[in-house]
Amino acid sequence: KNLNWVNAWTQKHLKYIMPPVKKIVVGKNDEPTLIAEKLIDTDADAVVFTIPRFSRFADSISNFKLLKREAEALDKEIQIESIDEEALAYAADAGISYVCGLMNAEDLLSVGDSGLIITSGMTGEGVNGHLYLIDTRDNSWHDLASAPNFSQDFDSVSYSSCPGLSDVTNFSAHGLALRETGADVFDLYITSHGGREAIEIFDLSLAGGDAKLTWRGCVPLDESIMHNSVAILADGGFATTQFMEWERGIAASVTGLVKGGVVIWRPGSEPAVLVGSELAGPNGIVVSDDNRYLYVAALGTRELVRFDLSQEPVASDSVALDIILDNIRWGESGKLLTAGGNAGGNGWSVVEVDAASLEATRIGGMDGDAALQRVSSALQVGDQIWVGTYSGDRVGYFARD
Repeated sequence: KNLNWVNAWTQKHLKYIMPPVKKIVVGKNDEPTLIAEKLIDTDADAVVFTIPRFSRFADSISNFKLLKREAEALDKEIQIESIDEEALAYAADAGISYVCGLMNAEDLLSVGDSGLIITSGMTGEGVNGHLYLIDTRDNSWHDLASAPNFSQDFDSVSYSSCPGLSDVTNFSAHGLALRETGADVFDLYITSHGGREAIEIFDLSLAGGDAKLTWRGCVPLDESIMHNSVAILADGGFATTQFMEWERGIAASVTGLVKGGVVIWRPGSEPAVLVGSELAGPNGIVVSDDNRYLYVAALGTRELVRFDLSQEPVASDSVALDIILDNIRWGESGKLLTAGGNAGGNGWSVVEVDAASLEATRIGGMDGDAALQRVSSALQVGDQIWVGTYSGDRVGYFARD
């Protein structure tokens, strides 16, 4: 009897409990401003727009971006229904912009405060490695490694174990690390596969407004292992992650059947695994300014792990995330950014982690319909978040949530 009363009351009052949903049918010749006005005029908290094929509204993605901005300003939820595949694609990408043509730009880094972004470029089917430079002021880009002013100046004293010059026709640029050494001058370290497994070391100069990349040397690594990300240490050494054994493959790594560690190299020494750093699929890595902490993405367990190098043996703590995290970058003061596919599938997310408390917050992302997927890196530039992918032909950027 009580249950029947509850059901009757629920049916009578359901419209007051559930947020109202409004369906708006878009006419083929409706102007975008008219559609936006209809959104503004409705009292509904959630609106479904039905868009026919060959509508004026679906002529441009900018119309969808306009609608999304209005919805955010009004704190309304919107959905798009359509049999027009192009309209659905525009709707999926309404919250993100793209710079296209960059192949497999797996990692991203800001070049000081220049407004430039350097990205890696991994090999793929028919694709050699790249080192792209993007100017965020106009979204222009070019490949530094194939530029006419690229050069090689081997420092055989500092990198005595390096067997010789880099073969830029047979390399895969994976992880990146950058350190400013003077006015408009930077050290660039990359994890590279292809002709050899090594950390390749370059000078990057922006002097005179013309970016110039010069290869200086390398530190060879274990050829049986794919090394993923790299961080530059205060003494010019580095820390890099052992992501997987080439022969055993990625499945053995992410399941923990084969664990990799953090490899430390100091000038004048040999690379060595940091005792106590073994993880399932260690991926992205950054170091704190005081070189006390290493932050490492454990892809297999979906954790961001913090190693305290001031303690012996090394101590660690971690935070579990709801993404298959990949690279890590420093963001706003005291914050880390990481990105990857959502653990439950359907798209990807960017997560901010407090470096001290390890508290995590999602700050953006896209669902599985967006053109950019397999996201591997996130970088904050002003109030925008830039994202890269290990397999794709573009990078993206969107306003931070």
